[in-house]
Amino acid sequence: MTLAKLEPLLTAIVKNKQAQGLAKSEEKIITGFTPEGNGSGPRVVLKGYPQRRFLRMNANVYLGLGVHPKVIEAEIRATEQFGIGPGAVRFISGTYQAHVDLEAQLAAFHGREAGLLFSAAYAAMIGVLPALIDEHTVVISDALNHNCIINAIRLAKLADKAVYPHADVVALEQLLITHKGGAKRVCVVTDGIFSMRGDHAPLAAISACCKRHEADYEQGIITVIDDSHGVGAVGINGRGSEEITGARADILIATLGKALGVNGGYVVSSRAVIDYLKESAASYIYSNPVTPGEAAAASAALSLLDSPEGRALLAHIRHLAARLRSGLTQAGFTTLPGEHPIVPLLIRDTAKTEALVRHLFDHDILATGLNYPVVAQGEQEIRLQISALHTEQDIDYLLTVLKRFA
Repeated sequence: MTLAKLEPLLTAIVKNKQAQGLAKSEEKIITGFTPEGNGSGPRVVLKGYPQRRFLRMNANVYLGLGVHPKVIEAEIRATEQFGIGPGAVRFISGTYQAHVDLEAQLAAFHGREAGLLFSAAYAAMIGVLPALIDEHTVVISDALNHNCIINAIRLAKLADKAVYPHADVVALEQLLITHKGGAKRVCVVTDGIFSMRGDHAPLAAISACCKRHEADYEQGIITVIDDSHGVGAVGINGRGSEEITGARADILIATLGKALGVNGGYVVSSRAVIDYLKESAASYIYSNPVTPGEAAAASAALSLLDSPEGRALLAHIRHLAARLRSGLTQAGFTTLPGEHPIVPLLIRDTAKTEALVRHLFDHDILATGLNYPVVAQGEQEIRLQISALHTEQDIDYLLTVLKRFA
C-alpha cells in the first residue's frame, strides 16, 4: 500500500485552490499575550514577529471570559481533582458531576427542561439534526446557514429539503404550503446570529409562520436554531437571538467556545427530546465529552454571564460595536446595522479585501478577510469582531488605520 498515486491528486487540488485565490491563508501562530495598558487592551504575539504586538480583531471571544480569573480558577480546581481528560464516552464512564451540573445550568439559563453537552457545537448540530430527521421529514433551511447545518442535513435520511432566501419568511411560508401532504414532519433550521454578517434570524416571524401551518403535518413542524454567535453576545441578559426577538425555537444549539470562552457545544430542549438524543445522537454517544475542567470553567463563565458583571460586559461590547459602526460609516465604509459585536466591513472585491487585510496586518491589526466561496461573489468582506477586552482607544486606532487605506 502507498500514497504515491493519491498524493499528486491531492497536491493538484491544493495548488488549484491557491491559483484561484480560494485557499486558506497560512495560519498565524499565537505564542503569547501581553497585558493591557495605557488605554489599550491586551495584544497577542505571533510566531515570526517577536517584537510586534497585534490588536486581535478576528476572535469570537466576545466577553473575554476565557482569561477571567474565576473561569481559569474553576478549570484548575476541577483538573487537579479529576485529571486532564474524561477517559471515556459518557455512557461508559465519562460522565462527571461537572457535566451534569453544567447541563442543568444551561437548561435553566435558556428556560428549558434539559440540556446535553457535546464536544463542540459543530458536533452537536451533526448529532442532533440527523437524529431528528427521517424519511418522512422535509428540512427547510436559510440560505446563509452555517456549514455545520449544511453538512448535518447532508448526513440525514430525509424526504426532501428546501432552502429559502436569507431571512425571507414569505418564501418560507410558501415552501410550507408547497410541501403540504408530501411529508409527515417539517424541520425548519436557521442560524440565530449569522456569523458572516452579524444579523439575526426573524425568529418571531418564523415561529408564527410555522404555527400557522403545523396542523397540516401529521408530526408537526419543529424549529431548530444554532445560536452559537448569539448566546452571550446579544441581548441585555446575553440570551441571544431568542431574547432580542422575543421568540423561542423548539430546540436550541449553541457553543461554549465563543462568548463563554471555553470549549464544547450543547443543545437545550424538552426532557423528552434530550432523553431521545442521548440514545440517538451519534456524536454524543461515540465521542468523549469536554473535560471535567472545561465543564467547570464553562459553568463559572455562565455564572458570570448571568450576573451584573456579565450585563456590564454586554453593555461594553454594545457600546464598542456602535462606536465602530459609526466610525466606519463616517469614514465612507459600508457595514450593516445592528448591535452584534460582529461588524462586517463590506468590500465586495477579492483583491481589495486581501489588500486591506495586509494593510491592517502591516499596522499590527489581525483581521480576517472572507472571500468566495466562504461568502458569495460580490459579498467579500472583512469580519471585524469586538471583544470586551477591547477599549475605545483600540477601536479608534483601528478606524485611524482603516482611514489610511488608499
